[in-house]
Amino acid sequence: MRRTAALLTALALTLLLAGCTGGGSDADDGRITLRFQSLAWQDESVRANKELVREWNAEHPDVQVEYVQGSWDSVHDQLLTSFEGGEAPDIIHDASDDLADFAYGGYLADLTDLLPERLKSDIPQRSWETTTFGDGVYGVPFLQEPRVLIANTALLEKSGVRIPTPERPWSWPEFRQVTERLSGDGRYGVAWPLKEPVSATLNLSLSAGGQLFHRGADGRVTVRFEEADQVVPRTIHDQANTDRSASSSTLGSSGSDTLPGFFAGKYAMVPLGFSYRQQIEQQAPEGFDWQVLPAPAGADGLTQGVSPQTLSIAEDSEHQKEAAEFIDFLLQPENMVRLALGDWMLPTGTQALKDPALRTAEHGWATGTALAAHLRSAPAQSVRGYPEWKDKVATPALQEYYSGAIGLDELRDRLEEDGNLVLARYQR
Repeated sequence: MRRTAALLTALALTLLLAGCTGGGSDADDGRITLRFQSLAWQDESVRANKELVREWNAEHPDVQVEYVQGSWDSVHDQLLTSFEGGEAPDIIHDASDDLADFAYGGYLADLTDLLPERLKSDIPQRSWETTTFGDGVYGVPFLQEPRVLIANTALLEKSGVRIPTPERPWSWPEFRQVTERLSGDGRYGVAWPLKEPVSATLNLSLSAGGQLFHRGADGRVTVRFEEADQVVPRTIHDQANTDRSASSSTLGSSGSDTLPGFFAGKYAMVPLGFSYRQQIEQQAPEGFDWQVLPAPAGADGLTQGVSPQTLSIAEDSEHQKEAAEFIDFLLQPENMVRLALGDWMLPTGTQALKDPALRTAEHGWATGTALAAHLRSAPAQSVRGYPEWKDKVATPALQEYYSGAIGLDELRDRLEEDGNLVLARYQR
């Protein structure tokens, strides 16, 4: 009986350890199993991802992929825990602005020599810059979305304002004038949903030539809130506090929170990420006519920053070569189109962007595709300490500035002085 108990205990321990190991596993017959953690959440996107996994598995009996559902809400902390515990999935879906600390921390594999030339050449260098840290590439940028203006067509037509196009967009001063013309009778020209104000402000500021983060010859990054960086935040502040053409009540809201007021005609326009079009199409009342307009342009035209969705490989994965082959399959041009359509976003691949389904006027696809060439790496992409700077310094400072609680000079002092103290701790 003691021998039987000992055998059962050993078996239980073996099963427990097997359940705690990360990455893929090997069956007795030599078959490899890779774990792919996806953050897809919309029904169309989840369906597209799962279909592609099934297609891969049908064609590769010796290398099977297990689909693991993750969540954007907790991905950073969940990944950090899995990395430190040796339980990370082989293939990791994330966003490029979340990769810096993982890359520098040695948790992600350098993909430079793992990826095929087809994939390297199909995705433009400007996109690869979002996942390049030091001398290595730690993710494949595959989906991206510009910020656009979602507009109430009837209100625009009634006002008689000029309708912007990617070829002839509004300037930031013209945008401010337009929102004034669209305001009145209890209606606002624009609703800025700025519950998370930092990325929106920084990414749109690239159009005005803003950079904010400056890297010296010694590699150290400092914050300088210069004239070009002030164009976008000053516009938003003046719309909300001087012109009263922007609703102050939405400054602490998410994009979804603004949609009921938008559908009710309370707001003529809402600046949102391109993928919000799916939510609008699903929720808009019958007969509501909306359109997609490019964000305003500045000294650098329509340029804006993005943090693409990415696919990475865990450094601890025992099957990096097979994981890279799965990524290559997942991001074949026709498959990249399927993923983009499922998420209502834009693919990074030049071949996929040529697909007619992404160039139709319906739902503003053509407008978004026209903006793809203007997307650049977000300013904070490779800045170590950015998450803390964003949460502890920039978010509260921008929220107070947009609400009118502090002025531009105090905003600059807090972003620079307090911000540089935070960043210095990560650059010693």
